[in-house]
Amino acid sequence: MARIDISKVTKFYGKTQVVHGVDFTIEDGEFVVILGPSGCGKSTLLRMIAGLEEISGGTISIAGEVVNDKEPRARGCAMVFQNYALYPHMSVAENIGYGLKVAGVPSAERLMRVRAVAKTVGLEEFLDRRPGQLSGGQRQRVAMARAMIKEPKVFLFDEPLSNLDAKLRVQMRIEIRKLHQRLKATSVFVTHDQVEAMTLADRLVIMNKGIIEQIGAPKDVYDRPASVFVAGFIGAPGLNLLPATVSSDSHSLTLADGQRLIIEPTRYPSLNPGPVTLGLRAEALNIRQGGAFVPQGGLKATFDFAEELGVGQHIHAEVAGSPLVIHVDGRHPFAFGAGLNIDVSPRDMQLFDSVTGLRITETDVPTSVSAAA
Repeated sequence: MARIDISKVTKFYGKTQVVHGVDFTIEDGEFVVILGPSGCGKSTLLRMIAGLEEISGGTISIAGEVVNDKEPRARGCAMVFQNYALYPHMSVAENIGYGLKVAGVPSAERLMRVRAVAKTVGLEEFLDRRPGQLSGGQRQRVAMARAMIKEPKVFLFDEPLSNLDAKLRVQMRIEIRKLHQRLKATSVFVTHDQVEAMTLADRLVIMNKGIIEQIGAPKDVYDRPASVFVAGFIGAPGLNLLPATVSSDSHSLTLADGQRLIIEPTRYPSLNPGPVTLGLRAEALNIRQGGAFVPQGGLKATFDFAEELGVGQHIHAEVAGSPLVIHVDGRHPFAFGAGLNIDVSPRDMQLFDSVTGLRITETDVPTSVSAAA
Protein backbone atom coordinates (compact mmCIF):
# COMPACT_ATOMS: atom_id res chain seq x y z
CA MET A 1 0.00 0.00 0.00
CA ALA A 2 1.21 3.53 -0.81
CA ARG A 3 -1.50 5.75 0.60
CA ILE A 4 -0.35 9.29 1.43
CA ASP A 5 -1.92 11.02 4.44
CA ILE A 6 -1.31 14.75 4.75
CA SER A 7 -2.48 16.13 8.09
CA LYS A 8 -2.49 19.82 9.11
CA VAL A 9 0.71 20.46 7.15
CA THR A 10 2.14 23.97 7.31
CA LYS A 11 5.20 25.63 5.83
CA PHE A 12 6.93 28.85 6.91
CA TYR A 13 9.82 30.65 5.28
CA GLY A 14 10.94 32.82 8.17
CA LYS A 15 7.78 34.57 9.35
CA THR A 16 5.99 34.10 6.03
CA GLN A 17 3.53 31.21 5.93
CA VAL A 18 3.11 29.69 2.47
CA VAL A 19 1.12 26.53 3.29
CA HIS A 20 -1.75 26.80 5.79
CA GLY A 21 -2.78 23.58 7.54
CA VAL A 22 -3.36 21.38 4.49
CA ASP A 23 -5.38 18.17 5.07
CA PHE A 24 -6.16 15.45 2.52
CA THR A 25 -5.49 11.81 1.67
CA ILE A 26 -4.23 10.28 -1.58
CA GLU A 27 -5.39 6.70 -1.88
CA ASP A 28 -3.16 3.82 -2.98
CA GLY A 29 -2.89 3.79 -6.78
CA GLU A 30 -4.70 7.10 -7.19
CA PHE A 31 -3.59 9.85 -9.61
CA VAL A 32 -4.06 13.19 -7.86
CA VAL A 33 -3.29 16.53 -9.50
CA ILE A 34 -2.51 19.54 -7.31
CA LEU A 35 -3.59 22.56 -9.34
CA GLY A 36 -3.19 26.26 -8.74
CA PRO A 37 -1.56 29.47 -9.93
CA SER A 38 2.11 30.32 -9.43
CA GLY A 39 2.93 30.96 -5.79
CA CYS A 40 -0.04 29.04 -4.34
CA GLY A 41 2.18 26.53 -2.49
CA LYS A 42 1.58 23.47 -4.68
CA SER A 43 5.23 22.75 -5.53
CA THR A 44 6.25 23.41 -1.93
CA LEU A 45 3.70 20.83 -0.79
CA LEU A 46 5.01 18.30 -3.31
CA ARG A 47 8.58 18.88 -2.19
CA MET A 48 7.54 18.33 1.43
CA ILE A 49 6.05 14.97 0.43
CA ALA A 50 9.36 14.13 -1.30
CA GLY A 51 11.44 15.28 1.66
CA LEU A 52 13.13 18.08 -0.27
CA GLU A 53 11.52 20.72 1.96
CA GLU A 54 11.27 20.58 5.74
CA ILE A 55 7.75 20.47 7.18
CA SER A 56 7.06 23.34 9.58
CA GLY A 57 4.05 21.66 11.17
CA GLY A 58 1.72 18.70 10.81
CA THR A 59 2.52 15.21 9.51
CA ILE A 60 2.95 13.39 6.21
CA SER A 61 2.56 9.60 6.19
CA ILE A 62 3.37 7.26 3.30
CA ALA A 63 2.07 3.69 3.48
CA GLY A 64 1.09 4.24 7.10
CA GLU A 65 4.50 5.51 8.24
CA VAL A 66 5.17 9.12 9.29
CA VAL A 67 8.02 10.38 7.08
CA ASN A 68 8.55 13.89 8.49
CA ASP A 69 12.09 13.08 9.61
CA LYS A 70 12.99 10.57 6.89
CA GLU A 71 15.57 11.35 4.21
CA PRO A 72 14.17 11.64 0.65
CA ARG A 73 15.80 8.38 -0.44
CA ALA A 74 14.07 6.51 2.40
CA ARG A 75 10.53 7.59 1.51
CA GLY A 76 9.96 5.31 -1.48
CA CYS A 77 9.24 8.23 -3.82
CA ALA A 78 10.58 9.01 -7.29
CA MET A 79 10.35 12.55 -8.59
CA VAL A 80 10.17 13.90 -12.15
CA PHE A 81 11.11 17.57 -12.31
CA GLN A 82 10.22 20.41 -14.64
CA ASN A 83 13.79 20.45 -15.95
CA TYR A 84 14.99 17.03 -16.99
CA ALA A 85 18.16 17.12 -14.84
CA LEU A 86 19.92 14.56 -17.06
CA TYR A 87 23.68 13.99 -17.11
CA PRO A 88 24.75 15.36 -20.52
CA HIS A 89 27.95 13.25 -20.72
CA MET A 90 26.09 9.98 -20.13
CA SER A 91 24.09 7.91 -22.59
CA VAL A 92 20.35 7.40 -22.18
CA ALA A 93 21.01 3.92 -20.76
CA GLU A 94 23.55 5.31 -18.28
CA ASN A 95 21.16 8.08 -17.19
CA ILE A 96 18.31 5.64 -16.64
CA GLY A 97 20.45 3.15 -14.74
CA TYR A 98 22.58 5.56 -12.73
CA GLY A 99 20.55 5.17 -9.54
CA LEU A 100 20.89 1.40 -9.71
CA LYS A 101 24.63 1.74 -10.27
CA VAL A 102 24.98 3.89 -7.17
CA ALA A 103 22.94 1.33 -5.24
CA GLY A 104 25.39 -1.40 -6.26
CA VAL A 105 23.07 -3.38 -8.55
CA PRO A 106 25.18 -5.76 -10.71
CA SER A 107 25.82 -4.69 -14.30
CA ALA A 108 23.88 -7.55 -15.94
CA GLU A 109 20.77 -6.99 -13.82
CA ARG A 110 21.06 -3.25 -14.28
CA LEU A 111 21.17 -3.56 -18.08
CA MET A 112 18.16 -5.90 -18.08
CA ARG A 113 16.10 -3.48 -16.01
CA VAL A 114 17.21 -0.49 -18.12
CA ARG A 115 16.07 -2.22 -21.30
CA ALA A 116 12.75 -3.23 -19.76
CA VAL A 117 11.88 0.26 -18.56
CA ALA A 118 13.14 1.85 -21.81
CA LYS A 119 10.71 -0.36 -23.72
CA THR A 120 7.87 0.77 -21.47
CA VAL A 121 8.40 4.43 -22.43
CA GLY A 122 9.44 3.83 -26.05
CA LEU A 123 13.16 4.55 -25.73
CA GLU A 124 14.63 1.19 -26.85
CA GLU A 125 16.14 2.76 -30.00
CA PHE A 126 17.80 5.62 -28.12
CA LEU A 127 19.75 3.90 -25.36
CA ASP A 128 23.14 4.72 -26.90
CA ARG A 129 22.35 8.39 -27.53
CA ARG A 130 23.15 11.30 -25.25
CA PRO A 131 20.51 13.75 -23.99
CA GLY A 132 21.68 16.46 -26.40
CA GLN A 133 20.70 14.22 -29.32
CA LEU A 134 17.10 13.86 -28.13
CA SER A 135 13.95 15.95 -28.49
CA GLY A 136 12.33 17.57 -25.44
CA GLY A 137 9.70 14.86 -25.26
CA GLN A 138 12.30 12.11 -25.45
CA ARG A 139 14.38 13.71 -22.70
CA GLN A 140 11.31 13.92 -20.47
CA ARG A 141 10.71 10.22 -21.10
CA VAL A 142 14.30 9.52 -20.02
CA ALA A 143 13.60 11.40 -16.78
CA MET A 144 10.44 9.36 -16.29
CA ALA A 145 12.28 6.09 -17.02
CA ARG A 146 14.95 7.03 -14.49
CA ALA A 147 12.20 7.44 -11.89
CA MET A 148 10.39 4.25 -12.92
CA ILE A 149 13.44 1.99 -12.71
CA LYS A 150 13.56 2.51 -8.94
CA GLU A 151 10.13 0.83 -8.71
CA PRO A 152 8.91 3.49 -6.27
CA LYS A 153 5.79 3.36 -4.13
CA VAL A 154 4.96 6.93 -5.17
CA PHE A 155 5.55 9.01 -8.31
CA LEU A 156 5.85 12.78 -7.84
CA PHE A 157 5.63 15.05 -10.91
CA ASP A 158 6.61 18.71 -10.52
CA GLU A 159 5.24 20.49 -13.63
CA PRO A 160 7.08 18.03 -15.91
CA LEU A 161 5.48 19.28 -19.15
CA SER A 162 6.09 23.02 -18.74
CA ASN A 163 9.14 23.09 -21.02
CA LEU A 164 7.47 21.25 -23.92
CA ASP A 165 5.67 22.74 -26.91
CA ALA A 166 1.90 22.37 -27.22
CA LYS A 167 1.92 19.24 -29.38
CA LEU A 168 4.45 17.45 -27.18
CA ARG A 169 2.48 18.36 -24.07
CA VAL A 170 -0.56 16.57 -25.46
CA GLN A 171 1.52 13.51 -26.39
CA MET A 172 3.19 13.37 -22.98
CA ARG A 173 -0.14 13.74 -21.16
CA ILE A 174 -1.35 10.66 -22.99
CA GLU A 175 1.87 8.77 -22.21
CA ILE A 176 1.75 9.68 -18.51
CA ARG A 177 -1.86 8.56 -18.24
CA LYS A 178 -1.12 5.27 -20.01
CA LEU A 179 1.91 4.75 -17.78
CA HIS A 180 -0.23 5.20 -14.68
CA GLN A 181 -2.79 2.71 -15.97
CA ARG A 182 -0.04 0.14 -16.44
CA LEU A 183 1.87 0.68 -13.21
CA LYS A 184 -1.02 1.59 -10.87
CA ALA A 185 1.46 3.52 -8.70
CA THR A 186 0.26 6.30 -6.42
CA SER A 187 0.95 9.51 -8.35
CA VAL A 188 0.94 13.19 -7.41
CA PHE A 189 1.19 15.67 -10.27
CA VAL A 190 1.62 19.42 -9.78
CA THR A 191 0.64 21.89 -12.50
CA HIS A 192 -0.77 25.37 -13.10
CA ASP A 193 -2.37 24.17 -16.37
CA GLN A 194 -6.03 23.30 -15.80
CA VAL A 195 -6.25 21.38 -19.10
CA GLU A 196 -3.45 19.07 -17.92
CA ALA A 197 -5.19 18.73 -14.58
CA MET A 198 -8.62 17.91 -16.02
CA THR A 199 -7.28 15.31 -18.46
CA LEU A 200 -4.92 13.51 -16.07
CA ALA A 201 -6.52 13.51 -12.62
CA ASP A 202 -8.61 10.96 -10.80
CA ARG A 203 -9.07 13.79 -8.29
CA LEU A 204 -8.13 17.46 -8.26
CA VAL A 205 -6.75 19.36 -5.28
CA ILE A 206 -7.10 23.05 -6.07
CA MET A 207 -4.87 25.40 -4.07
CA ASN A 208 -4.92 29.15 -3.67
CA LYS A 209 -2.60 31.18 -1.42
CA GLY A 210 -1.48 28.13 0.54
CA ILE A 211 -4.93 26.70 1.27
CA ILE A 212 -7.08 24.06 -0.43
CA GLU A 213 -10.10 25.62 -2.12
CA GLN A 214 -11.68 22.37 -3.30
CA ILE A 215 -11.07 18.64 -3.71
CA GLY A 216 -13.04 16.49 -6.14
CA ALA A 217 -13.24 14.58 -9.39
CA PRO A 218 -12.55 16.82 -12.43
CA LYS A 219 -16.15 16.78 -13.68
CA ASP A 220 -17.57 17.49 -10.23
CA VAL A 221 -15.23 20.44 -9.72
CA TYR A 222 -16.08 21.76 -13.19
CA ASP A 223 -19.84 21.39 -12.68
CA ARG A 224 -19.93 22.60 -9.07
CA PRO A 225 -16.99 24.90 -8.25
CA ALA A 226 -16.88 25.56 -4.51
CA SER A 227 -15.78 29.20 -4.78
CA VAL A 228 -15.42 32.11 -7.16
CA PHE A 229 -11.70 31.37 -7.37
CA VAL A 230 -12.28 27.78 -8.53
CA ALA A 231 -15.05 28.92 -10.88
CA GLY A 232 -12.74 31.34 -12.66
CA PHE A 233 -9.74 29.01 -12.67
CA ILE A 234 -11.35 25.80 -13.95
CA GLY A 235 -12.54 25.65 -17.54
CA ALA A 236 -11.47 27.13 -20.84
CA PRO A 237 -12.93 29.68 -20.52
CA GLY A 238 -13.63 29.86 -16.81
CA LEU A 239 -17.11 30.48 -15.47
CA ASN A 240 -18.67 33.81 -16.48
CA LEU A 241 -19.02 35.80 -13.25
CA LEU A 242 -21.50 38.67 -13.07
CA PRO A 243 -22.40 40.85 -10.06
CA ALA A 244 -26.14 40.68 -9.30
CA THR A 245 -28.68 41.35 -6.58
CA VAL A 246 -31.26 38.88 -5.25
CA SER A 247 -34.79 40.34 -5.11
CA SER A 248 -36.67 40.71 -1.82
CA ASP A 249 -38.78 37.62 -2.59
CA SER A 250 -35.67 35.63 -3.73
CA HIS A 251 -37.37 34.85 -7.06
CA SER A 252 -35.16 36.91 -9.38
CA LEU A 253 -31.74 38.46 -9.91
CA THR A 254 -31.07 42.00 -11.08
CA LEU A 255 -27.84 42.82 -12.91
CA ALA A 256 -25.98 46.12 -12.72
CA ASP A 257 -27.85 47.55 -15.72
CA GLY A 258 -31.30 46.54 -14.44
CA GLN A 259 -31.73 43.35 -16.45
CA ARG A 260 -33.54 40.62 -14.52
CA LEU A 261 -33.33 36.84 -14.52
CA ILE A 262 -35.78 34.40 -12.96
CA ILE A 263 -34.21 31.99 -10.44
CA GLU A 264 -35.53 28.86 -8.73
CA PRO A 265 -35.72 29.77 -5.02
CA THR A 266 -36.36 26.15 -4.01
CA ARG A 267 -32.81 25.29 -5.17
CA TYR A 268 -31.29 27.73 -2.67
CA PRO A 269 -32.65 27.13 0.85
CA SER A 270 -30.11 29.55 2.37
CA LEU A 271 -30.48 32.33 -0.24
CA ASN A 272 -31.12 35.79 1.18
CA PRO A 273 -31.97 39.06 -0.61
CA GLY A 274 -28.91 41.14 -1.45
CA PRO A 275 -25.75 41.07 -3.56
CA VAL A 276 -24.43 37.79 -5.04
CA THR A 277 -22.16 36.72 -7.87
CA LEU A 278 -23.89 34.91 -10.74
CA GLY A 279 -21.95 32.20 -12.55
CA LEU A 280 -22.75 30.99 -16.08
CA ARG A 281 -20.83 28.43 -18.14
CA ALA A 282 -20.09 29.50 -21.72
CA GLU A 283 -21.52 26.28 -23.16
CA ALA A 284 -24.75 26.65 -21.16
CA LEU A 285 -25.64 29.88 -22.97
CA ASN A 286 -27.43 30.09 -26.33
CA ILE A 287 -27.66 33.02 -28.69
CA ARG A 288 -31.27 33.41 -29.79
CA GLN A 289 -31.51 33.40 -33.59
CA GLY A 290 -34.38 35.75 -34.48
CA GLY A 291 -37.63 35.96 -32.56
CA ALA A 292 -38.60 38.26 -29.74
CA PHE A 293 -36.42 38.81 -26.72
CA VAL A 294 -37.75 37.08 -23.61
CA PRO A 295 -37.51 39.41 -20.57
CA GLN A 296 -36.37 37.66 -17.37
CA GLY A 297 -35.57 34.55 -19.42
CA GLY A 298 -32.49 35.91 -21.09
CA LEU A 299 -29.92 38.66 -21.36
CA LYS A 300 -29.20 41.42 -23.81
CA ALA A 301 -25.46 41.66 -24.58
CA THR A 302 -23.18 43.49 -26.99
CA PHE A 303 -20.86 41.57 -29.33
CA ASP A 304 -17.11 42.30 -29.09
CA PHE A 305 -15.29 39.61 -31.08
CA ALA A 306 -15.28 35.89 -31.93
CA GLU A 307 -12.50 33.50 -30.91
CA GLU A 308 -12.08 30.77 -33.55
CA LEU A 309 -11.81 27.21 -32.18
CA GLY A 310 -12.06 25.21 -35.40
CA VAL A 311 -15.08 23.15 -34.26
CA GLY A 312 -16.87 26.25 -33.02
CA GLN A 313 -16.35 29.71 -31.60
CA HIS A 314 -16.17 31.54 -28.30
CA ILE A 315 -18.29 34.65 -28.70
CA HIS A 316 -16.94 37.43 -26.49
CA ALA A 317 -19.56 39.96 -25.48
CA GLU A 318 -20.39 42.48 -22.78
CA VAL A 319 -23.42 42.44 -20.51
CA ALA A 320 -24.17 44.92 -17.73
CA GLY A 321 -20.59 46.20 -17.90
CA SER A 322 -19.04 42.73 -17.44
CA PRO A 323 -17.42 40.40 -20.00
CA LEU A 324 -19.41 37.35 -21.11
CA VAL A 325 -18.23 34.38 -23.20
CA ILE A 326 -20.69 32.14 -25.07
CA HIS A 327 -19.63 28.88 -26.73
CA VAL A 328 -21.32 28.27 -30.10
CA ASP A 329 -21.07 25.54 -32.70
CA GLY A 330 -20.36 26.73 -36.22
CA ARG A 331 -19.71 30.41 -37.00
CA HIS A 332 -21.65 33.58 -36.40
CA PRO A 333 -20.63 36.66 -38.45
CA PHE A 334 -21.71 39.33 -35.98
CA ALA A 335 -20.49 42.88 -36.44
CA PHE A 336 -18.69 44.69 -33.62
CA GLY A 337 -21.26 46.29 -31.34
CA ALA A 338 -24.14 44.12 -32.54
CA GLY A 339 -26.83 43.32 -30.01
CA LEU A 340 -27.20 39.71 -28.87
CA ASN A 341 -30.20 38.06 -27.23
CA ILE A 342 -28.98 35.23 -24.99
CA ASP A 343 -31.15 32.49 -23.49
CA VAL A 344 -30.36 31.67 -19.87
CA SER A 345 -31.93 28.68 -18.11
CA PRO A 346 -32.44 28.95 -14.32
CA ARG A 347 -31.01 25.40 -14.04
CA ASP A 348 -27.68 26.63 -15.46
CA MET A 349 -27.23 29.45 -12.96
CA GLN A 350 -24.65 29.15 -10.18
CA LEU A 351 -24.63 31.57 -7.27
CA PHE A 352 -21.77 32.63 -5.00
CA ASP A 353 -21.64 34.77 -1.88
CA SER A 354 -20.38 38.21 -2.94
CA VAL A 355 -18.40 38.65 0.31
CA THR A 356 -16.84 35.24 1.00
CA GLY A 357 -16.75 34.06 -2.62
CA LEU A 358 -18.10 30.66 -1.54
CA ARG A 359 -20.77 28.77 -3.46
CA ILE A 360 -24.31 29.26 -2.15
CA THR A 361 -25.66 25.86 -1.09
CA GLU A 362 -27.99 24.13 -3.55
CA THR A 363 -30.39 21.30 -2.90
CA ASP A 364 -28.90 19.15 -5.69
CA VAL A 365 -25.12 19.40 -5.01
CA PRO A 366 -23.46 15.98 -5.61
CA THR A 367 -21.97 14.41 -2.46
CA SER A 368 -18.71 13.59 -4.27
CA VAL A 369 -17.66 17.24 -4.22
CA SER A 370 -15.99 18.65 -1.13
CA ALA A 371 -14.82 22.15 -0.32
CA ALA A 372 -11.99 22.80 2.08
CA ALA A 373 -12.99 23.84 5.56
